[in-house]
Amino acid sequence: MQLTQEHEELKRTVERFVDNELNPHVDEWEEAGIFPAHEVFRKLGELGLLGLTKPEAYGGAALDYSYSVVMAEALGRTRCGGVPMAIGVQTDMATPALARFGSDELRAEFLTPAITGEAVACVGVSEPGAGSDVASIRTTARKDGGDYVINGGKMWITNGTQADWMCCLANTGEGKPHRNKSLIVLPMKTRGVTVERKLRKIGMNSSDTAVIHFDDVRVPQRHLIGAEGAGFMYQMIQFQEERLWGAANAITGLETAIRETIEYTRNRRAFGRAVLDNQVVHFTLAELQTELETLRALVYRATELYVSGKDVTQLASMAKLKAGRLTREVADKCLQYWGGMGYTWESQISRLYRDGRLASIGGGTDEVMLGIICKFMGTLPKA
Repeated sequence: MQLTQEHEELKRTVERFVDNELNPHVDEWEEAGIFPAHEVFRKLGELGLLGLTKPEAYGGAALDYSYSVVMAEALGRTRCGGVPMAIGVQTDMATPALARFGSDELRAEFLTPAITGEAVACVGVSEPGAGSDVASIRTTARKDGGDYVINGGKMWITNGTQADWMCCLANTGEGKPHRNKSLIVLPMKTRGVTVERKLRKIGMNSSDTAVIHFDDVRVPQRHLIGAEGAGFMYQMIQFQEERLWGAANAITGLETAIRETIEYTRNRRAFGRAVLDNQVVHFTLAELQTELETLRALVYRATELYVSGKDVTQLASMAKLKAGRLTREVADKCLQYWGGMGYTWESQISRLYRDGRLASIGGGTDEVMLGIICKFMGTLPKA
């Protein structure tokens, strides 16, 4: 993937936003366990950053997906993982299916305010009994008159306590689990929607994560995204962008961790010399940097193929797998070289250690990614 002048300008815009509007407040938001999503998203919307790949008719810039990847990578400059993740949910997880398959009326009503930042979106797939196994979701949406009546619940919902609408995956039929699901736009202020609680997590503290319950929630059938029964397929397409976004977002944070560990170990002395002067330390950091560049190359290659119209499910799964595991490795090894300071709550490396652990779970676990990769390789045992 070759970065153009337009890509570089976008990168600088995002970096300025991070430096001026996010990083000065990160510690406060982490302590509070939430950040002001509407306020932050409106500012992002004013800069045109919430609709880079969305249709111009609804306020987007109609750019190709490489611009989303550049933005995701630049957001990695943020001194926490929670806020960038929440932004990524808005731009690349809750809205792609609506932008691609939604009716003109539905896009005008819900996509446009999500692009301007007037509305906060969330995506409702995971449930208490169904996370990575999307086919096992139990939330139902049955037809009654001109409405869908939705019952069930969702869990691990990023932006869940602040969202204005949810891109909700629900069972709309009794058929096979891959063909009985639909994506429905569900306004969160609708009667019967209850935010049961905000989850307390070990990391990503500035991002609110909610448990949501649906009790006879009525939404018009016109809120259906695309074709009924095609929701599982739409969500799998959406996952390609989500997983690429997540892998790209990891890059800058890992780069920062390695760079800051080099500086810290250069200045920290033990047994009469800098910690960095130990061969095991500078060799380990060199290897981590090499692994990081491998991840970047994989993300860029997958992005280039995706922009050209190729199915990159396998490569996106590889990138997501690699990003999650490398984040764990970088955080753990760098924290070790920070010694006791690395074990303090307020250190940046301990925040990466906590926040980064989600990367191997959310959006599909490492094991699910390996299963997808094996499927494409043809190595799975035959039933």
